[in-house]
Amino acid sequence: MKKITLSIVIVNMNTVDLTKECIESIFKHKPKVSFEVFVTDNGSDDGSDEMLKRFDKKYSNFTAIFNDSNTGYGKANNQGIKKSKGEYVLLLNNDTVVYKNSLQSLVDFAKKTPDAGVVGSKLLNMDGTLQNSCFNFPTITNAIKEYYLGSKGLFDKFAPKGKNPTEVDSVVGAVFLITPKARKRVGILDERYFAYFEDIDYCRQTWKKGLKVYYLPESVIMHYHGATFKKLADESERWKRLIPSSKIYHGLVKHYIINAIIWSGQKWQKLTS
Repeated sequence: MKKITLSIVIVNMNTVDLTKECIESIFKHKPKVSFEVFVTDNGSDDGSDEMLKRFDKKYSNFTAIFNDSNTGYGKANNQGIKKSKGEYVLLLNNDTVVYKNSLQSLVDFAKKTPDAGVVGSKLLNMDGTLQNSCFNFPTITNAIKEYYLGSKGLFDKFAPKGKNPTEVDSVVGAVFLITPKARKRVGILDERYFAYFEDIDYCRQTWKKGLKVYYLPESVIMHYHGATFKKLADESERWKRLIPSSKIYHGLVKHYIINAIIWSGQKWQKLTS
């Protein structure tokens, strides 16, 4: 049996056109290494099942997994990870479009970087502009610096400047390459997270296990950004979905402390501005 280098795992829920475009881009700009693709469908009712079955028949290295309902992003990704045979695992959002050499660049960099645990690509918006895709860890210290001591952007997504790979606290889960060392030391995603925070939590665990997280601008992928989660809630209500995951990530005490610092700090900034 041929050894597989890269396993690509995608989650779909009622975004048939986006997922179809994503899959087609993978096979159009496929890596030079051996690869396989898993798509977990979380109970879609928009014709996604028929679309995925067509790809299943067309490509021997494509596997569709069907759930009866929405099991959550972390659990659905883990279904693909558990079935994967690849040395490297790439979690890829279904609202992405792969460009030429973007997948191969991720693998090549990971292979030559022994301390890499997670690697993320440079993301572009639909209009070709840069999309911020890295995070600083949302710690109590960073909250105090941001909201009371005048530091800026510690709680905002950012993209490192320049063309060289950069160490960052965390990359977003839209393009999320997990190396063999991270898979062994950290494992799979924490399924307590239904949506949100599973990526930053995995990066936190990666750093704790002695590995690093890298942003790789050489690998470029277009990301529609939030297309799947727009199906889950209106924009005005979407912030509420962060709360359960924030409590898991921080723990109850730190969750409330950080939010108190942010709330009071914003009030203080308004009073002093």
